[in-house]
Amino acid sequence: MKEENFGEHFMLDGYLGNEKKLNDENLVLKSLHDLCTKMHMLMLSEPKVFFAKGNDERDPGGWSGVVVIMESHISIHTFPKKGFVSADVYTCKNGMNLGLIESYLKETFELKEVETNFVKRGTKFPVKNIY
Repeated sequence: MKEENFGEHFMLDGYLGNEKKLNDENLVLKSLHDLCTKMHMLMLSEPKVFFAKGNDERDPGGWSGVVVIMESHISIHTFPKKGFVSADVYTCKNGMNLGLIESYLKETFELKEVETNFVKRGTKFPVKNIY
C-alpha cells in the first residue's frame, strides 16, 4: 500500500523580540488570525488568548494563544520579559510556506534571531482507509 506523510509541523523559537509587542494580547490574537488568512487555512473556532502567570525566574509568564483550524492548529506562546516567543504551525496540508511564517513572526514581534524546526508528520500515513 502506497503511503505519504500526513502533514507538516513548523516550529519557531524567536529571541530578542520587542517586549511591548510580546506583551500585547491583541497582537497575539491578530497574529493567529493573520497566519490563518495568509496560509489559506480555515478556522474552526475563533482564536483564544490567555495570560499565563509566571512560575519562577525561568518562566516569568506571558501570553498563550491558540487557534484550531480545519487542518490542525496554530499556537503562539510569548515570554515578554525574556524577549522570547515559541510558535507552532501544524497542518495536514503539505507544502506549507515556511518563509512566510518565519518572516511574519520576525516582523510582527521584531525578533532579532530565530531557530526553526520542521517535521514531516505521519510519514507512514496510509493513502487509503484500512478499515
